[in-house]
Amino acid sequence: MPRPVTLYSLQWGDLSLENVCAKAKEFGYDGLELGLPDHLDVRQTDPEYYKGIKDLLGKNGLQLHTISSHLVGQAVCDRIDERHKGILPAYIWGDGDPEGVRQRAAEELILTAKAARSLGVNTVVGFTGSPIWHLLYSFPPVTGSMIDDGYKEFARRFIPILDEFEKLGVRFALEVHPTEIAFDTFSARKALEAVDHHPAFGFNYDPSHMGYQGVDYVDFIYQFPDRIFHVHMKDVHWSDTPKQVGVFGGHVPFGDPRRYWNFRSVGRGRINFEEIIRALNAIGYQGPLSIEWEDSAMDREHGARESCKFTKRIDFQMSKHAFDAFFAK
Repeated sequence: MPRPVTLYSLQWGDLSLENVCAKAKEFGYDGLELGLPDHLDVRQTDPEYYKGIKDLLGKNGLQLHTISSHLVGQAVCDRIDERHKGILPAYIWGDGDPEGVRQRAAEELILTAKAARSLGVNTVVGFTGSPIWHLLYSFPPVTGSMIDDGYKEFARRFIPILDEFEKLGVRFALEVHPTEIAFDTFSARKALEAVDHHPAFGFNYDPSHMGYQGVDYVDFIYQFPDRIFHVHMKDVHWSDTPKQVGVFGGHVPFGDPRRYWNFRSVGRGRINFEEIIRALNAIGYQGPLSIEWEDSAMDREHGARESCKFTKRIDFQMSKHAFDAFFAK
């Protein structure tokens, strides 16, 4: 059976869920990845609210495998500043006191796991934030103990959340991404070790964020075969020649042609999805392939359509027998 191809709804937050469902069906998708807070209110406790969402998806012939809480999750471990006010619901921002924001964000993540159960979903994708991202470039010199303390703080804040997830039978899939506690293979392993390989903790695999960093994004799959809980199909282009703005992205917006890298519609960048599909087959991943569509230079409806077609065309299942198994007969 082919893996379901789903559309992540966060980039469509200006539209109602009903409208997004209709468009996803029209574009050829098998389902949605619901993005918070625009298309799901996890504070709802009425079973009829969740039944209404499932009925809406069903009416459009769409599956639901995952819900995502990137924006709220970012505030759990971050050094909170005025930027977070722009991405957080007002009730989580509150008076802006950093520790209060972090505590309310942690509570919201637990509510998100409960909402997932109400929807019959066992995976929540999201961010964790990081208390040590600001130490990425080691000058003034960063000591090993400073980094270790950051991972300890991450574990202190996240293990209680993961314990609640485990009780509910829900997994948390951290998207390995710059600004998070895990942003490459090495830091992903440190994060996993920090939470003592908690059974509820794994990764949302997104090759784009590793590709432009120069990280071996195919090898990442082989390094964590039992911790790939979800997959984002997202593409990126990086330049063969030097640019005015390097790998850090500088202080220019996405899409600026002076940048060394920019996100592209799936299949139009430099990510080798052929090798990704083969690696996912090798580890036995059968979950959804979720399109996180971001391309500053392209109409999103055009991009969503072509990304769905590209993903369905390139996906394939592993053979159940060796091609030369019958030569000896």
